Amino acid sequence: MQASHVKRAFKYRFYPTDAQAAELSRTFGCVRKVYNLALAARTEAWARQERVNYNQTSAMLTVWKKTGELAYLNEVSSVPLQQALRHLQAAFTHFFSKRAKYPRFKSRKKSRNSAEYTTSAFRFRDGELTLAKMARPLDIVWSRPLPEGASPSTVTVSQDAAGRWFVSLLCEDPTVQPLPAADAAVGVDVGLDHLLTLSTGEKAANPRHERRDRARLAKAQRQLARKARGDGANRRKARRKAARVYARITDRRRDHLHKLTTRLVRENQTIVIEDLAVRNMVKNGSLARAISDAAWSEFRSMLEYKAQWYGREVIAVDRWFPSSKLCSACGTLRDKMPLNVREWTCDSCGTTHDRDVNAAKSLLAAGLAVSVCGAGVRPQRSTPGGQSAMKQKPLQREP
Repeated sequence: MQASHVKRAFKYRFYPTDAQAAELSRTFGCVRKVYNLALAARTEAWARQERVNYNQTSAMLTVWKKTGELAYLNEVSSVPLQQALRHLQAAFTHFFSKRAKYPRFKSRKKSRNSAEYTTSAFRFRDGELTLAKMARPLDIVWSRPLPEGASPSTVTVSQDAAGRWFVSLLCEDPTVQPLPAADAAVGVDVGLDHLLTLSTGEKAANPRHERRDRARLAKAQRQLARKARGDGANRRKARRKAARVYARITDRRRDHLHKLTTRLVRENQTIVIEDLAVRNMVKNGSLARAISDAAWSEFRSMLEYKAQWYGREVIAVDRWFPSSKLCSACGTLRDKMPLNVREWTCDSCGTTHDRDVNAAKSLLAAGLAVSVCGAGVRPQRSTPGGQSAMKQKPLQREP
């Protein structure tokens, strides 16, 4: 893969003026309105066994702008509105390809506030970004430089539940290129006591980010629960306070996962993981909180797109492969292996195993075997453009 083909999103925090915040809030509302109107129109057509495409919804938007009750759509940039229709078209494409569920309506309270601008709706010059309908550039905190000579192709502005404003610039990144080939291969077993256990015997501690802030989160949630329901100012303040705690947990978790996955990709040519059904595992009420906090799915996603960027290979072994019960030394399979057994001795060869290290070694051996003979291949979880479980995922943006 050529480095010039890698598009990467660079996300920064910014601090809008009151006028900019008001303009962006209006844009978010108009984007949500247009998306919902187009979805309603397409749903009605779907009930009549008809299909409505992007061009038809774009023509509808022109008509909506001319009506009295929707005339306010003319007050914001038209580009984010058109982009909302394109996003809806993509959602239907994934639905018809059976890669996603039927699109849902956007909620003012629950949906993410965002608007996407293409090159015709922003100006990026001398390190300053100015959006359409705005007189002043955004006050962006440039926490890291853009690639030299990079020119954003799209700009996405968003506001999270904690009230923080972010801008994401999608650029071609020439610095992302395949790393020199390495001889190392590693098996990775994920867990709760230790977040990762490698076939080399190394174990990465589980920081348990949610548990560290659980008392603070519980306090914020109690305060929110005491506020009268509705859109009152006190309830909004309490909701935002709880959201800030959640944001702190999420940011620390994502930062930790980025460091782990980057290190694994840089040091190893082949990385073997287990194809876990995390969505089913979180249905276990006693472990759901801990599994969600470990973020195994996010770990796998990061690992796969970074491997794609840097010329590495990620292999996912069938989830039913008995990695914990299989002796990595002689291949003997035990009948049972309760979860409370953390160390065991093979009856055949007498080797004493650490449960997690043995599982990682077994995964590595199985992954290297199937990469040669193609055995044990399972379909990858449902993702746009998904390939077999033994192959890499398509290119994704790095958060």
